[in-house]
Amino acid sequence: MRPEIEEVKALVVKGSAKKVGRAVQAAVDAGCDASEILNQGMVEAMSEVGDQFTKNEIFVSEMLMAARAMKKGVEVLQPHLAAGSTGALGKVIIATVKNDLHDIGKKLVAMMIESAGFEVLDLGIDVPISKIIDCYRKNPETKIIALSALLTTTMPDLRETVEALNKADFRSDIKIMVGGAPVTQAFADEIGADGYSADAAEAAILAKKLAASF
Repeated sequence: MRPEIEEVKALVVKGSAKKVGRAVQAAVDAGCDASEILNQGMVEAMSEVGDQFTKNEIFVSEMLMAARAMKKGVEVLQPHLAAGSTGALGKVIIATVKNDLHDIGKKLVAMMIESAGFEVLDLGIDVPISKIIDCYRKNPETKIIALSALLTTTMPDLRETVEALNKADFRSDIKIMVGGAPVTQAFADEIGADGYSADAAEAAILAKKLAASF
């Protein structure tokens, strides 16, 4: 790996959002390939950060800082990338289900999935089933719908949302992944989801696995 790309990677891992843009520009100016800066410098950095988080070596705040640093780097790199390369793995629709107003965990998952190479369509919080289905109809190339419930009281809403998606005519074209504090693998299996992740780092790994299973 070229030293300029090594520098980008190190800054993303550290979460140095203020410095990473300059490092990305320096790498571009030095003639580094844009896709290599993205994949070797930033996506690999986020994979490393996700691994550290899974091993409890860093906290959520540090992972958020790294994700923000990557976002700053991608902003500088975007004009130099081939169209669509930042979302090369496909589209993911993500939402916190109806009646649930929790956003931080879902945002972190969205950042990590985006860092893994997907284009993320974040519908926000308290999202009704109809809005999720409408979003899919407008983006039929979507591969994954990721749903979050952060309260025990909104688990029935998660169940209802997954049930509606399971009955949809496009069900065979998507994978459904679920997560959130009260959600378990057993509950995910019970409601008919394709995958469950316990945290944001795991969610990015799961998204890649599900997208590759088509």
